[in-house]
Amino acid sequence: MRIYTRTGDAGQTGVIGGRVDKDDARVEAYGTTDELNCFVGQAMGFLDPERDADLMADLLEIQHEIFDCGSDLALLKQELRPYKVTAEMVDRLEAWIDKYDAETPDIKRFILPGGSQASSALHVCRTVCRRAERRVVTLARTQPINEEVRSYLNRLSDLFFTVARTANHRAGVHDVEYVRSAEVFRRKS
Repeated sequence: MRIYTRTGDAGQTGVIGGRVDKDDARVEAYGTTDELNCFVGQAMGFLDPERDADLMADLLEIQHEIFDCGSDLALLKQELRPYKVTAEMVDRLEAWIDKYDAETPDIKRFILPGGSQASSALHVCRTVCRRAERRVVTLARTQPINEEVRSYLNRLSDLFFTVARTANHRAGVHDVEYVRSAEVFRRKS
């Protein structure tokens, strides 16, 4: 199999159900999810395979689901095949957020991205995920999408925040609060 096809040399690319310009909002949206997936893989490389085996397993599942997001975003018409991203996937992200959040100490203010290498990389994932979400919002203004992808990316960025804090906590690294912030977080109950 050849990697190159030459079919995109004129500035268009294939999506499920047709061809669009390479800078089309649809391509921007699923391209940003692809970028996010690369950063997730990089972040996994900074985790401790023994201590963080649960995180690594969850992040591997998320990598597959990010591909599902991209696949749904590349679909021009839902009639061509069923969507892959579901509300149940969003619910599971919420359960993971709660599970990992329970491991970390309370915070009152925003925190600065950083700390351990794993945490820093997961904060990059969080911000790229937010950009992917913005691209999906832009796409949804003019074209049909799987609405669950937008919800999934919104919740996923929250998970990246939580697992970045978890990675720091497990590594014995304290989060650094943004000292100019008001108290914006409530205590865990």
